Amino acid sequence: MRVLPYFAMLTLLVIGGCAREKFEGRPGLQMVENSTLPAPTRADLVQLQRPYVIGPADRVAIDVYGVPELSRTVQVDTNGRISLPLAGDIEAAGNTPAQLAGLIAASLRQRYVRDPQVTVNVDTVNQMVTIDGQVAKPGLYPISGQMTLMRVVATAEGATQYADLNYIVVYRQVNGTQYAALYDLRAIRDGIYPDPQIYPNDVVYVGESRGRRLFSDIIASSALLSAPLIAILR
Repeated sequence: MRVLPYFAMLTLLVIGGCAREKFEGRPGLQMVENSTLPAPTRADLVQLQRPYVIGPADRVAIDVYGVPELSRTVQVDTNGRISLPLAGDIEAAGNTPAQLAGLIAASLRQRYVRDPQVTVNVDTVNQMVTIDGQVAKPGLYPISGQMTLMRVVATAEGATQYADLNYIVVYRQVNGTQYAALYDLRAIRDGIYPDPQIYPNDVVYVGESRGRRLFSDIIASSALLSAPLIAILR
């Protein structure tokens, strides 16, 4: 993959006969001679995972080794607590599964359970994508199977009436480098270029018609109809 120097972005480009203004962007933005946003490596996916923090309404599966009558799946109440035989009420919210296991073990130990070995698993999906901007329901969404940009936008119940469909940015980290790709959803819907793959930890931003822009304004909006723009942020 070859990266164009910053001064090269100031040149007028002609793609398929569609001229566009010089590409300025934010300081240090580098255009990439590539029409496909690179996929994250396995190390990227693992590195960005953080320990899950339990919250209200989560379901937690608790296993006490050798004491099956104490092993069960319970739901965290609205106050963030769970109730277990012998262990009593325990503050679950705000703890990781490992921390909660330690709290349960400590409580059982005080009630004369010798050397309790406790494991806690949370019934949740850790692979998430962030959808922000002009969609009906912004937020974090689980990724199940293969997800594409169109499917992700649909998952957030679609774009709003104020969305700028030719300004959708996907942020992704690959080998320590932060990338941003600018897509035109209209072109994807028309099958002009492929619907890009979306991976866990991606951030998808659906732009607003008058919102602030990472990329400079494109005079001919149809320029994105031939290919997306890919840039390196750092």
